[in-house]
Amino acid sequence: MTELRASLKSGGRFSLNWSYLNAIANGVSAIDLGALALRNLHDARQFVREYGFDLEQPAAPAIIARAHREAVEFIACTFLEPGRADLIPDEVSHPDDPLQLLVYASLRGHNVDVRRMWSCAVLKVMHGIFYIDNNLKLRHFHAIREQVFATLDEVIRHDGDRHFLTDGEVCLPMLHYERKDNKGRKSILLKLLQKAAYLAADIFDHLGVRLVFATRFECLLALRTLQRAHLLSVTNVDAERTRNTLLDLEAAKQIFNKYRAQIEHSDDYPLALLQTMDAELAELAQPQTRCDNPHSGSGFNSIQVTVRKMIHVQPDQANVGAGAEQEYDVGFFFEYEIQLMDQASYARSLAGPASHDAYKRRQVDTARARVFGRELSRWIEGQHPMQIRN
Repeated sequence: MTELRASLKSGGRFSLNWSYLNAIANGVSAIDLGALALRNLHDARQFVREYGFDLEQPAAPAIIARAHREAVEFIACTFLEPGRADLIPDEVSHPDDPLQLLVYASLRGHNVDVRRMWSCAVLKVMHGIFYIDNNLKLRHFHAIREQVFATLDEVIRHDGDRHFLTDGEVCLPMLHYERKDNKGRKSILLKLLQKAAYLAADIFDHLGVRLVFATRFECLLALRTLQRAHLLSVTNVDAERTRNTLLDLEAAKQIFNKYRAQIEHSDDYPLALLQTMDAELAELAQPQTRCDNPHSGSGFNSIQVTVRKMIHVQPDQANVGAGAEQEYDVGFFFEYEIQLMDQASYARSLAGPASHDAYKRRQVDTARARVFGRELSRWIEGQHPMQIRN
């Protein structure tokens, strides 16, 4: 057995990669790094092994190569002007071995900076792709979708083209009902790339519903209906992700108390009274501005509640030991969104700064800036369509 002796001797020049060590020690997101710290292909293979891929397994290189192709295509289609995929160097877009990008991303110097910057960009997107492909919740998405909407379908009823929210007693008419079954793969990837925490947080709007009512007071009554039906409770709502930019509840409380007796004695649905209450609310209410999403446009107002639901899936019997008895199915929490809007807020969301199209453009701009970084963004701006690439 070789004796261990304390030493600081190194095979080469003894140096520290300050930016990389700072990222590790101080929690800098991987998407904001401009380079890696690998010396050669051997280092790259060790990096990949610790990342989670056993290169001795025949399927591993093919999985990595497939993610590489998807990342290059995503960058070309989402972040570059049409016809400008040629800006990506061939060594990066068509490498003999995608692992070589890890080495390229670690090299600095005038002649390799462009290759390094593009390698970093592609690797950042590949990281997002690997996250999507290895997210266990997404693997059980069919069961998740069935169970989430089975619960929602108990309170959301339909009569032809008309939609209602009911707890079995109160029945609120909706102007619009929108069910989000799943974000597309590219949409999930885009959202991961623009999030400040990169992949540390889940995407919370894979599934959800948008309920649009004529008035803001009906949105308040919808909260009550969902609470009475036990879809919303203090134990299953993610308080940190609740966003209310629609209702000043203190002002709404004053107005509700003023008109409560009239509501109770209304034989028909009191829409005109609710509209009167909304008009008074508009005069009395303070703007609700708690919104942590930098891409939400001005004028976008809603109550957005993230709900935790326990999902149950059947266990994999192959993983149950011989003679072991599974007493209960496997469960995990999944979070989905319920969004409430009034007619005026919904109309604003269809056009202008509050529209979904404008929101997506802001997302793309943020993700592009983070994936490319300042260096590569400046380099791309300096290229012209007729410029010949090295």
